[in-house]
Amino acid sequence: MTVTRPVLKHIAIITHPRLKEAVPLAEKITHQLNELGIQTSFGFLYNEDIHRQAKAGAFNLLIALGGDGTMLRAGHLTGPCNLPILGINLGHFGFLMEMRVEQWDEFFPRLVAGDYWLEKRMMLCAEQWRGGDKLGSWEVLNEVVVSRGQSVRPIHLTARVDGHLLTTYVADGLIASTPTGSTAYALAAGGPILPPELRNILLTPVAPHLSVDRSIVLAESASVSISIKTDHQAVFSVDGQVPIGLTEDDRIEVHAGSHNVLFVRFLDAGYFYRNLTQHMNHNPASGGSS
Repeated sequence: MTVTRPVLKHIAIITHPRLKEAVPLAEKITHQLNELGIQTSFGFLYNEDIHRQAKAGAFNLLIALGGDGTMLRAGHLTGPCNLPILGINLGHFGFLMEMRVEQWDEFFPRLVAGDYWLEKRMMLCAEQWRGGDKLGSWEVLNEVVVSRGQSVRPIHLTARVDGHLLTTYVADGLIASTPTGSTAYALAAGGPILPPELRNILLTPVAPHLSVDRSIVLAESASVSISIKTDHQAVFSVDGQVPIGLTEDDRIEVHAGSHNVLFVRFLDAGYFYRNLTQHMNHNPASGGSS
């Protein structure tokens, strides 16, 4: 499905507060965009004014300078706002990025001319329930992880799909991810790689012991319920954020979210497979080729 490209009048530029080296780059980008007749606003990732303006519809596009973590956090903002996001990779992997830092001035004239396409990626909604009370709700771009805490002992995780018992895992954890998240923690746990245009929910156990040890791909319409049984600490985390403690009365409900994240792309759809091959053959974090 083709997504309509916006007319670019006002662009937000953000980066993580720890990436001080991104500030001079943001200044260069601001200068070029201003010369091309586009208004810009710069702020760090959790800048309240940037968030307020984005939610009010002040921006037509957001540029994120950083790595995949920055893109994830930015996606939490742009998805509900239906605001396209362009990532410029200053990190290691850049699974979510198409543009390297040395390429930005090459692509920006194309951006302003509207010579790009928008890739739509699904989000999940995760809810924490305790009995009949909902304690919280989160939008998810990569994954929801329910896992043991500091104890090295596994926990029992009962998974239900659409109200029907799937299985009980004895494992370190269970990951419910989007196709975007299939190249993140789920991949490290042995899960399959799903193309980003798919709209499925992927369940992948972490270090299962005498349990179902294969990932399961569910339909977009599926509703997943994960409950725990343990006499030691269990936690859950959304997109790598700070873990939240769970009790045996808690359950995590996961289903397709009502929003999507729109990524700006300049290359053909095969970019995903080219990036994938590069990343799988050369791990930048190991100090080898990037």
